[in-house]
Amino acid sequence: MEQTNQNHILGEEKISKLLVKFSIPCILSLLISALYNIVDQIFVGNSELGYLGNAATGIVFPILIIAQAFAWCIGDGCAAYLSICQGKKDTQNAHRCIGTGITVTLILSVIMLVLCAMWREPLLRLFGASDQTVGMAVDYFIIVLCFLPAFMLMNMMNAVIRADGSPAVSMASMSLGAILNIILDPVFIFVFKWGIAGAAWATVIGQTVSFIVSTLYFFKTKSFHLKKASFVPQFKIFNNALKLGASSFITQMSIVVISLVCNIMLAKYGSLSIYGQDIPISVISIETKVFTIVINIVVGIVLGGQPILGYNIGAGKMNRVRDTYRMILTATLAVGIVSTLVFEICPQVIINIFGSGNNALYTEYAQRTFRIFLSLVIFTCVIKMSSIFFQAVGKPVMAVVASLTRDIVCFVPLVILIPYVCEINQAGSGINGILFAAPAADLIGMIVAVSLTMHYFRTWEAGESNIPLPVSAGIRPSRKGVIVTIAREHGSCGKRIGQLVAEQIGVACYYKEMTALAAQESGLAQRFISDINENSPELLRSLYLSTNVVQQAITAQEQIIRKIADNGSCVIVGRAADYVLNEYTDVIRVFIYAPREYRIKRVMEMYGDTMDEGRKNIARSDAARAAYYRNISGRTWGEPHGYHLCIDSSCGVDAAANIICDYINQKI
Repeated sequence: MEQTNQNHILGEEKISKLLVKFSIPCILSLLISALYNIVDQIFVGNSELGYLGNAATGIVFPILIIAQAFAWCIGDGCAAYLSICQGKKDTQNAHRCIGTGITVTLILSVIMLVLCAMWREPLLRLFGASDQTVGMAVDYFIIVLCFLPAFMLMNMMNAVIRADGSPAVSMASMSLGAILNIILDPVFIFVFKWGIAGAAWATVIGQTVSFIVSTLYFFKTKSFHLKKASFVPQFKIFNNALKLGASSFITQMSIVVISLVCNIMLAKYGSLSIYGQDIPISVISIETKVFTIVINIVVGIVLGGQPILGYNIGAGKMNRVRDTYRMILTATLAVGIVSTLVFEICPQVIINIFGSGNNALYTEYAQRTFRIFLSLVIFTCVIKMSSIFFQAVGKPVMAVVASLTRDIVCFVPLVILIPYVCEINQAGSGINGILFAAPAADLIGMIVAVSLTMHYFRTWEAGESNIPLPVSAGIRPSRKGVIVTIAREHGSCGKRIGQLVAEQIGVACYYKEMTALAAQESGLAQRFISDINENSPELLRSLYLSTNVVQQAITAQEQIIRKIADNGSCVIVGRAADYVLNEYTDVIRVFIYAPREYRIKRVMEMYGDTMDEGRKNIARSDAARAAYYRNISGRTWGEPHGYHLCIDSSCGVDAAANIICDYINQKI
């Protein structure tokens, strides 16, 4: 009932009201998270350490992003898996997945701690540390490194806490740590005179307090309960969570790649210029933190719109999808315009927050960086918004293309090429050439993002007129008895065999009816649920199946399969029903296969395909079914040990149906 009411709200409530309701908590949470990385640089920059201290903390930042990438991947994946388990009312697998996530995060954090401690100086020099900054960077890094397990576990746990229905606790945990960091930074840096070590201690104390608050929550969770056995790794279950968290990992690691390449170029061309190596790295580290604030606001807006977009795309309410997109785009453009005006008109105001010092070269390069490097920040905002939008509507390939085109495909080569060309033409100009890589990448990325968006909406409109009338269905009365589930290769006549079995034993056969029932139950469109495998892209299938909108459809479908099974004896064709009914004892699991040539011939007869079309359609359909089955079960589709019967249907559909019926009679 609660889920039905939530769906009704997402499908009927005023969009602007929903967007405000969902986006504001997301924005606040992301901004609080960003404070951890910004506060240190503000106080360090205003201390006697100046821009060299900022350069040192900026060098450590990408390494912490790597740690955060793993933590968010595991945390977001476990959170998404918990949401799926809540929809299925699955109380068994949720705690195992989360317990495994905590164990894996702890192990990874210890491995990272040891490796980074062993190679700390070479690693910091790789990220741009100079002779002047490497000592400070090591001092800061060692302290932060010692508390890396608490940092990673805190990030992992907070994602799960939000999914458990307690976003206020997650925000309180992060806020308390950030406030402590803000209070302790000036005390340790200016009063105790601990320098950069003081900034590190303020950060880790704040993170540790956040970790403790998050840990305490796990003793009073709402939808799952951890036991000692929960922490024993269950990798079959955990594998599903990793797929669900893959997009978070990709996003964070792209930031690392950008930071690494950019810092290497800044160090190289900075040393050939009047600014030296440290001024450019210090300035870019400040620019990155300010840029993060802007992007986090945009990300918060779009994340708030995700549930609205996800539900309405699944429900086929395209007008609401368009309206939501327009409102998100308008808000994104507003953030981008305001940011651009600030960076172009008064960059010194922003720079002074991080300590201006008395270095004229530092001030000169900082102003130039904000005005050139961030000149098209409005395009960056739209690109990021578009990437998350595509993820929300179940288009992960478009999401990855939109994101990586700007960050990896364009920016990384341009930040190498442009300064090289500038340096050849005029010695010492390469350091300024680096600044033009960002707007150039933004322009290309914007063109790609807009093109993808236009293609997406045009494709949807073209497909709307082809949507067939929904199939009306209901769960038919039945008697107690066996439930036959039939999984089948494309072209093996599994559906027809299932119908024949149902006729012989006198029960109902469910195929398309399941999607109609799931649509009635969830409010999603029947066509959308039915075509999950048809819409599954050949690339990034796991990411597609992990999107919120597809998971809603999968959950609705699984709930209906259980309702059908609870009603009594029947035959269920497809939709991984053999796994969905895994805990039911009266299920006979059948897999129908046939030689490829036989199946090609059948597909040609049934659908009018040519031989080449039939071969391609069989390969695509089987791959999509295998991916779907693997996504929800962690098992291999068609693995003989998972079924009671595996039948080669080339013996004939009647013969195959008779084999199944004979087996049923023996079981009874």
